[in-house]
Amino acid sequence: MNLIRSRLKEIADSRELSIREIARGSDCHFEIVRRLYNDTMERYPRDVIDKLCTYLDVEVGELLTHEKSTEN
Repeated sequence: MNLIRSRLKEIADSRELSIREIARGSDCHFEIVRRLYNDTMERYPRDVIDKLCTYLDVEVGELLTHEKSTEN
């Protein structure tokens, strides 16, 4: 099983940004940003990813990572 993981918490913590600050600055709903921060998002809306990447000045590959599971 392959997994897509959000690195928003890592990025936010390193920049000392709160979820609320990110939501306001990126013009995204707080709840969506919270889910990404906590890595509980099931689906990743393209418009939200675009806004977050623009606000944080990161590439998609820095915000989201793809992990391969060692399980069969």
